[in-house]
Order: sequence, then structure tokens, then C-alpha cells
Amino acid sequence: MTVYIIGAGPGDPDLITVKGRKLIQTCPVVLYTGSLVPRELLQDTAPGAFIADTSSMHLDEIIGHMKAAHDQGQDIARVHTGDPMIYGSTAEQMRRLDALAIPYQVVPGVSSYSAAAAALSQELTLPELSQTIIISRCEGRTPMPEGEDLVSLAQHKSTLVLFLSVAMIKKITRQLRPLLGDDCPVAIVYKASWPDQLILRGTLEDISAKVTEAKLTSHSIIIIGRVLGATDFAESRLYAADFSHGYRKAKAEETRT
Repeated sequence: MTVYIIGAGPGDPDLITVKGRKLIQTCPVVLYTGSLVPRELLQDTAPGAFIADTSSMHLDEIIGHMKAAHDQGQDIARVHTGDPMIYGSTAEQMRRLDALAIPYQVVPGVSSYSAAAAALSQELTLPELSQTIIISRCEGRTPMPEGEDLVSLAQHKSTLVLFLSVAMIKKITRQLRPLLGDDCPVAIVYKASWPDQLILRGTLEDISAKVTEAKLTSHSIIIIGRVLGATDFAESRLYAADFSHGYRKAKAEETRT
């Protein structure tokens, strides 16, 4: 018996892994995060499968379902949104499972930040402009560890990706404008890959007003950085004709005669 912690992807039901879909279709017990897991993924579950939405459950109740299934020798598909290892609240579940000696495996998924970048058709790491992505959030009810406040993170001038923070956009822009500049580009993607996906583009100076006008308060990824919309970045050396790597030799420079 195994608990499979599955990333369902960002919203589009086709963006789940083949392995994840097969497990949802075959496990006799399916526990899913009902807030954002696509309902289409639950239409082909095994006949007679026990299916429960955990969005209204607390941790003890969720683990109780897992233990009951374990005692009956049943595999469990524990379905989370996006990728379960990023803001998935899975660490405490795995800690409880370890204490109960219940085996589990993690099946990764497409993160909502990857889907947001795809919706923007935006590579987040551009040569000589930004080679680092910082994934974080704005401090709210969950306090931030020392040194992980937005101002400290933004000092790196890397591409900044914020989860769970759109409701605090005024605070974010107020903190970052002095450091990154009023003209620093910002993009916000609401419900990336869903049918009602919405994209807002702007700068640290005007994005807050656009969020207020669109009435966004949740389910949004914020991306901040100079990579957004950049066209003057250097080309990668990977495909340069004069660059050798393990799969291609550089072409010799033609000799003029």
C-alpha cells in the first residue's frame, strides 16, 4: 500500500503527468484538493473508488483517511494542485506518514508559475540579464524567515516570482519601487491555464491599480523583473555556431581566399 502525492498541474487537465493520471484512474482512494484540482481528472476514477475533497478537512482528518486506507491495504491518490513540493503543505503530511510508517511516493506536477510563464510566452532566465529565479511570497499570516523579506530578496535583481501574494500588491509595490524602479516590469497571471485565465501587464508604478480594477485577490502568480518583455538580451551560447559542446563541434571559421 502506498500514498501517491500527485501534482495535478496548474489547471488545464491535460497538464498532469501521464503517471499522475494513471494513478488517479486506478487508486481505490482519491483524496483531492477541491479548490483548484480540475474536476475532469476525477471522471475516470476506478469503479467504486472512495473520493473525498479535502479542502474542508484539517490535517488530522486527512491523515485519518490515509491511515484507514492503509489499514485496508488500499493505495491512495493524494492529489494536490500544481507541483506538490511548492507551497503544497505536503511536508507535514509526509512527516505524519513517516511517524505512522505509511509508505508514500511523490509524483511531480507542472507548477502554476511555469504555466504563468508559458501563458506570457516568457523565458524567465535570459542570458546576461537574469539567470536566477527567486520563488517566494509576501509575508501575510505566515511569517517569513529572517532574511527572506521581499526587500532582501529583491537586492539580487533576479527574476522574482511570488505566490499567494496578489492581495498584498500595494505592499509589494511600495517596498520594491525604491529598489527596482517605478518602470520595472510586472506581469500577473490569474488562474494560469484555466479557461478564465487573465493576464495583467504593467510596472511597479501602475500594476497595483490594474489589480484593483480587475478585482484580483487570489489564485494569481506575480512575476517581477527586467526579463519581462526584454528584446535586447544576449543570445545563448548553446546554439552559437562557434560553440562546442558534447553533442556538437563548433564550425571552423571560413577562411577568405
